[in-house]
Amino acid sequence: MYYNEETIIYYKGNFIKAAEAKGNPYDQSLHYGYSVFEGIRAYDTKNGTRIFKAKEHYDRLKFSADAIKMPYEFNSDKLTEITYEVLRRNNLKNAYIRPLVSCTPNMSLTKGKQSEIFIAAWDWAAYLGDKLLRLKTSSFRRISPSSFIVAAKVSGHYINSIMATQEAKDAGFDEALMLDVAGFVAEGPGANIFIEDEGVLYTPQLGSILPGITRATVLDICNELEIEVVEKQLTLEDVHGKDGAFFCGTGAEIVGIASLDDIAFKKPFKETIGATIQKAYKALVFEKEYRNIATIA
Repeated sequence: MYYNEETIIYYKGNFIKAAEAKGNPYDQSLHYGYSVFEGIRAYDTKNGTRIFKAKEHYDRLKFSADAIKMPYEFNSDKLTEITYEVLRRNNLKNAYIRPLVSCTPNMSLTKGKQSEIFIAAWDWAAYLGDKLLRLKTSSFRRISPSSFIVAAKVSGHYINSIMATQEAKDAGFDEALMLDVAGFVAEGPGANIFIEDEGVLYTPQLGSILPGITRATVLDICNELEIEVVEKQLTLEDVHGKDGAFFCGTGAEIVGIASLDDIAFKKPFKETIGATIQKAYKALVFEKEYRNIATIA
């Protein structure tokens, strides 16, 4: 689903066919998960194909590499140009984009010697679908900021996410909600969470969560629309049975949540603040006006 015989990627400084790409089985990233990545989206807007918040994503890619002492000599503006070329060569307008920085062979537990970048794009609908989600509180806790730099998107960190997601799916749920090491609500395996209660949105404070670019966008939208948001530590009691909730992330976009641990949220999602944010976000990425959301289809 990600590529075919004609798909073009950017790899090791060249545009090549994905089917012809060759890696090295001794790469440090393969053995230790020592790589960093981003998830980015492009949209077919009224002004043409636009990569949403390309600079923010590529700047965070550099931050992630710097955080784990990975060599990084790439320029965000240049990477954005390359990404538009990947889209053009694959005739993609609405697409998911995956840049990944990996390291060359090194079997020791020391920082990388040299890094390489891979950029691919493909058609991908919303990562979590467009139906309301049934969540299960995971038994796996979010990685500890005492052990990892949680603000960095490091490939190895996401084993934690895979375990949580699969546990939820094996139990018959759509996705997981993860707590931090202290037992407070953190986030989904690949998305941040917002909870609505009596006209106010609540979201976990920074510290044990990924400071998502979509999360920051939601906060900007709330500021523009004069929606009150409180960032604080939240317990499961602060979530169970409240008015509404939604996940947000580049892959997920804005997706409503029906229940947590089979405890339903009170309001129909279409009547929640989350539905308003969902419409506003959709308008924003397609470069439409969203401040008067009553006009948004």
